[in-house]
Amino acid sequence: MEKQKKINLYIISDSVGGTANNLGQAAMSQFPGVDANVSAYPFIRGEDTLYSILEKAHKDNALVIHTLISPTLTNLIISYCEDHDLFCFDVINPVVKEIEQRTSTKPLEEPGILHQLNDNYFDRISAIEFAVKYDDGRDPKGFLEADIVLLGISRTSKTPLSMFLANQNYKVANLPLVPEAHIPETLWKVNPKKIVGLTNDRHVLNSIRRERMIAYGLNPETGYSKIDRIDEELVFAKKLYDQLDCLVINVATKSIEETAAIIVNTLQLDSKKRTF
Repeated sequence: MEKQKKINLYIISDSVGGTANNLGQAAMSQFPGVDANVSAYPFIRGEDTLYSILEKAHKDNALVIHTLISPTLTNLIISYCEDHDLFCFDVINPVVKEIEQRTSTKPLEEPGILHQLNDNYFDRISAIEFAVKYDDGRDPKGFLEADIVLLGISRTSKTPLSMFLANQNYKVANLPLVPEAHIPETLWKVNPKKIVGLTNDRHVLNSIRRERMIAYGLNPETGYSKIDRIDEELVFAKKLYDQLDCLVINVATKSIEETAAIIVNTLQLDSKKRTF
């Protein structure tokens, strides 16, 4: 087979296509030197539309990843790809068939059912609105209503982590820690098992804060970015975390997804205090 310098990836779905896209992106991330062209085709419901997409995929010698639940469309894509020697990966149907076999229960075979406007969807929207309302310590009353309370000095990923967790239906409030600022009394009324103290390495913080000043067109050598100031903030935060006896996570080498997974797993396991 002729070696390709570029990979064409076709994402075909009868819904938004997020599952197949995530799988394709995860696979391509293992090949940073390979040029990838991703073409997404969501909400596919008709045979004619699907056939025209497959013809394009054949011309591009594409890798086809799909999440089509309709038996008619699934059979069409399987037969076309087999006839034209086209790579095709079915993300959902093998698992659906296994569940059907084990439970003797017929699947609904309804496209896009995961993304329907059900209670789970509205709970997620509510959680996102909550995270926005109680971001950056705007209203300490939110600490008592929150599922998770994030604490951390500047540049420890409090806000992006709050939004990521909100998309998993968790109500999150966060509070920036500054040595000179008063800690709200409400925080001491929160169950420590719901509190997460975020920290970071001093040199990582120094680099991030310097870059932030440069991005604002300011002198990077400010009190905000100096190592001595960062050390002071880290000591202040650690002392507070010790007093609260909360979970502490160093985000220096962790992605938002990894940090969120640690938080969720710890909450679900209801474990004792651990430092990661």
